[in-house]
Amino acid sequence: MRRRAFLQGGAAALGLLPVGRAGWAASMPGAAASGKRLVVVFLRGAVDGLNVVVPTGERAYYDARPTIAIARGDADGAINLDGHFGLHPALRPLMPLWQHGALAFVHACGSPDPSRSHFDAQDYMESGTPGVKSTDSGWMNRVLAALPGPHGPTEAVSLGATLPRILSGRMTVANLPLGRAAANPMPLDRPLIAAAFDKVYSGDDAMSRAYRQGQEARKQLLGELQADMQMADNGAPPPNGFPEDAARLARLIRQDGSIRLAFLALGGWDTHVNQGGAKGQLANHLQPLGEGLAGFAQALGPAWADTVVLVMSEFGRTVHENGNAGTDHGHGNVMWVLGGAVRGGKVYGDWPGLAGEALYQGRDLAVTTDFRTPIAAVLERHLRLGDRQLAGIFPHRPPARRDLGAIVRA
Repeated sequence: MRRRAFLQGGAAALGLLPVGRAGWAASMPGAAASGKRLVVVFLRGAVDGLNVVVPTGERAYYDARPTIAIARGDADGAINLDGHFGLHPALRPLMPLWQHGALAFVHACGSPDPSRSHFDAQDYMESGTPGVKSTDSGWMNRVLAALPGPHGPTEAVSLGATLPRILSGRMTVANLPLGRAAANPMPLDRPLIAAAFDKVYSGDDAMSRAYRQGQEARKQLLGELQADMQMADNGAPPPNGFPEDAARLARLIRQDGSIRLAFLALGGWDTHVNQGGAKGQLANHLQPLGEGLAGFAQALGPAWADTVVLVMSEFGRTVHENGNAGTDHGHGNVMWVLGGAVRGGKVYGDWPGLAGEALYQGRDLAVTTDFRTPIAAVLERHLRLGDRQLAGIFPHRPPARRDLGAIVRA
């Protein structure tokens, strides 16, 4: 391995910031806070959207799911949304957001690509180019490039151990672990290792500048994080879990107004066996998700008014439950849209129904809304990006739809 490749790989492995796939961009610090921001939560494994936003008005739903359907008209069943759809009872903490018009859903939403491969479907949804494997960047990185500069080192933040596909690209992105991992020192925090890297990257080349920007971003974010932990937890890291991570992200945003894009992913949604209905495996995953999102909104305080949160997953699950009381890989799903800028209290999209002739390939909820359509509406109306910028972020995207254009306030 050549020395430069070794050093670049080693720097990325040590968690140095910034990180990019197509190059190491020299971004300028001190980006002014515009207030408007977008947070994306990706549910890896394909969440069962039919048991998240339940079509309680369809007999076919109950016929297809004799043991895992969410009951209607039951104290512990689906929470009525609009007479036709209900919300999984584990997501009750989100109902105040729905009632105050800060939560909406887009049903029968997903990728036009027919893949049922987790790897391919996630790749297409994160690149924003369904069916095209050659795309060298993620759509959130392209959003960052389209936002007016200068761009600071913490303008886009990925919360997790590695940089995700959705944020890969030429623009600088800060990568920050949360939970207990955030309090653990990295190898670069050791003085001898830090001194060695400082010496290697002391020049004025692009790699050295990227290294120093990375160090600056890490120190800035960890400083804010440590201050938050000391104040909220008396210096002790909280237990692992989305509610804690979401609340910490909210406090970071309040402390650092330059954060405009943030991403985090949650796993465990591939419920082939013993999925459960109102209670069980899926419910146990949805409960902390709902609590975390509700807590995030509350912890953001006034910043919530300028925030939009998208919750998405690579595809849905089969309409019929399988022989293991679970569901298999499907097609159409539901996208969640939350935030103070959202026109909520509504289930958007064209609902195709679950009758046999309406099912995709005779087994799945059909996709009637391309996932890029509501995202593009958010980018246009919330982040104020124009048609030319949107064409670069989502090439060959479907035409805009008037109904989804109203999902956020301009």
